[in-house]
Amino acid sequence: MALDFAAGCVGGAAGVLVGHPFDTVKVRLQVQNVDKPLYRGTFHCFQSIVRQESMLGLYKGIGSPMMGLTFINAIVFGVQGNAMRKLGRDTPLNQFLAGAAAGAIQCVICCPMELAKTRMQMQGTGEKKSKKKLYKNSLDCLVRIYRKEGFKGINRGMVTTLLRETPGFGVYFLAYDMLTRSLGCEPEDPYMIPKLLFAGGMSGIASWLSTYPVDVIKSRLQADGVGGVNKYSSIMDCVRQSLQKEGYRVFTRGLTSTLLRAFPVNATTFATVTLFLMYMRQGEECSMQNSEPQPVQLQPLQQQTLQQQTQPTSM
Repeated sequence: MALDFAAGCVGGAAGVLVGHPFDTVKVRLQVQNVDKPLYRGTFHCFQSIVRQESMLGLYKGIGSPMMGLTFINAIVFGVQGNAMRKLGRDTPLNQFLAGAAAGAIQCVICCPMELAKTRMQMQGTGEKKSKKKLYKNSLDCLVRIYRKEGFKGINRGMVTTLLRETPGFGVYFLAYDMLTRSLGCEPEDPYMIPKLLFAGGMSGIASWLSTYPVDVIKSRLQADGVGGVNKYSSIMDCVRQSLQKEGYRVFTRGLTSTLLRAFPVNATTFATVTLFLMYMRQGEECSMQNSEPQPVQLQPLQQQTLQQQTQPTSM
């Protein structure tokens, strides 16, 4: 249990490092002013941030997902595993239900974390060196929001986060389960790890496609008020204003950068988790061989290791 938790944290950290620049681009595109757009598209946004704010501009707000990573992985792994045991049977429907439960519960950490991330990503837009920083770091951002707006303020966007994460994680676990079954990820398969990486990457893409419009609204609500003025009074008001000004295309803003991010992030996460578990399990096997005078059967342990490697990680 502790080993799976550690592997998930290490894999998740690797995924954040790879995917955060794409997430910054996604947020900038989602919340930019349609009347005076700063960016023409995904690649123009990426180039503009690097040129105007340096490479570090792509990593603005990374402290927040890094801080929340441990808790989110603990919740997702714990809830999903316990839910599957409670449900009893390993079926696609139960995979979806267990994933949805994990996604809903981890919103307690995910929502404030993404609020701080979004605010930090929007800070100093278009400036290489911000003249006046409102927030020193992600923790300072949450503290300032709490002092100004209270508990409600740091949970801004909670409803949209729930609407995104609950079905999103359900689709993620369902897609991963179906792909690993169809690809035949057997322990003796020499291509097992590439198959797991492919399954994880495609599951991440499927998950994002299923809930992306909700993510656009969530980002806009969480970025609202950065300049001191609140544009939206509610979720429906945000949807209405966005549709009136930009049409239905508003719900695909930043989608390219999101999909570009989804596959490598999940592939990186799975590769790291797999290698971490393999290394640690090999250490356990060596310890067993040294401590046991009689020959032991290692096959069950190897199968357990491979089963643990195939457990999905958070998006």
